[in-house]
Order: sequence, then C-alpha cells, then structure tokens
Amino acid sequence: MNRRNFIRLCSSGAGAALGGETVLATPVTAKSYTRARLLDAGGKPLRAAQITARRNYVFFYPFVGTPCFLLNLGRPVTGVRVPGDMGEYAWPGGAGPARSIVAYSAICSHQLTYPTRDISFISFRAGKTGPNKHADVIHCCSEHSQYDPSQGARVLGGPAPRPLAAIMLEHDSRTDELHATGTLGPETFNEFFRKYEFRLAMEHGGRAASDNSGNCRVTELDNYCRQQVQC
Repeated sequence: MNRRNFIRLCSSGAGAALGGETVLATPVTAKSYTRARLLDAGGKPLRAAQITARRNYVFFYPFVGTPCFLLNLGRPVTGVRVPGDMGEYAWPGGAGPARSIVAYSAICSHQLTYPTRDISFISFRAGKTGPNKHADVIHCCSEHSQYDPSQGARVLGGPAPRPLAAIMLEHDSRTDELHATGTLGPETFNEFFRKYEFRLAMEHGGRAASDNSGNCRVTELDNYCRQQVQC
C-alpha cells in the first residue's frame, strides 16, 4: 500500500459503525499540501543515499516560515499508532529504500520553540545527556520535552501536550529522490504564526505564511544555525 492510499484509508476509517450510527473513533488529521521536491544545499535533487544517519537536517514545509527536521534514523521504522491529547492516529513509518527516513515539524508543541538562524533549543539527540534520559530523540531544551522520531514523534517526556506533526514523504525508488506531500498529526502552524508574527516577518520578508511548494532546500542544522543549545 502506498502512502497516499494509507492516509486515505486512515481518514476514511476514522468513523466506525455502531448500531447503525457512525461514531468518530480516532481523530486522524492527515492534510495534503502541495507536493515539494527536496533539494540538497547546492540546489540539486536530494537523494536518500545522501542523508547521513542520525544527523540533523532542516527544511521548510509546507510554508516558507515553518521549519521541519529531516532524519535518517539508520534503521527501518514501521508504522505505529501515535497517542496524544487529541486522540490516536496511524503513522505509516519511515520512507526511503531502508524505511529509515522520517520528517517532522521542528516546532515544539509546548511553547512553539523552533530553530532559528541564531539559535536552536530543539534538535535530534543521538545520545543521552543531562536531563535527556533517552537516546535518539528530538529534545527541546526550553522545558525538556522529548519526542520519539521512530514512533511518529510521540511524547516521551516533558510538558509537551501532543506529538510533533509528521511530514509525509514520498520516495522515488527509480531516482532515489524525496518529496514532501503533507502533514499527519496535530499542526501548530496557526499558533506559531500568531506568536512569532513580527520575528517571522523579519526572518522571511513577510512571506512566512506563503506556500513553500515546488522545491524545498535541505540544510544540515549545523550549517543553518549559529548555536545549538545542548542540555
């Protein structure tokens, strides 16, 4: 089953028949956006083979001002049910030839912390350090929220109320290229734009909420951000 049909099945299966009445079982929030090809730092199509395992990459999707993490977890990850305060939903697992590549919104669901050019308090952490009790997690140092990228970015610890929204990826096995196609899970984009309206206008020239369709350039977080807070 391909990803598009998987999401369609999840959406259509959200209601269950009970005594002739349709009852909403789990609120699946899959949303399609304009399909966007991922590019490398030089502007060429990014291939799955180029993504180094357990390293932070960042790109912007589905809007010009909304950052996302792209991660190669170095091992296959299969689909799971993701719990959260808005109900469970089905996440289909990793993309790429080894099903090891995942992508998530880089906006923490607690205080909407996100990576900027100057500093980032949120990133993927391969090892356990200080208050980070888990390895291979996305950790936000603002209030120590932790998310498991191998489990649909479900919350492992801290005050985060819900998972990070997954960015749905399509992999072309012929070219090894990747495309972003939409989101799955709870989005925080509206709150994000409201909270950081002035800052985002300065960072993106007033285009932060514009559709980032067609092509999205992927950059290593080390090259994008001047300072990463480690905690």
